[in-house]
Amino acid sequence: MQPKTLGWLAVLLAFVAFLTWSTLSAQKVECEVCVEFNGRRNCAIASHETELEAARSAQNTACGPLTSGMNDAIACDARPPLSKNCTGG
Repeated sequence: MQPKTLGWLAVLLAFVAFLTWSTLSAQKVECEVCVEFNGRRNCAIASHETELEAARSAQNTACGPLTSGMNDAIACDARPPLSKNCTGG
């Protein structure tokens, strides 16, 4: 390989490493949330900077397979979770 190609490859790898580090370091709290909607249950895990954001994201993800359409998704997101377990932060 030419030195110019190796230089660009090094820059690209450094950029990918920086993006990975910045994404993972910002997510300090991890929550597992279980929900029930229309007689079905599902659990999901999400991480975020705060417990509130992590729990909200996990609930939204858990509701996804249980809902059909925007009205159901909003109704499921508004329900209190069956369980919520958060770590970190």
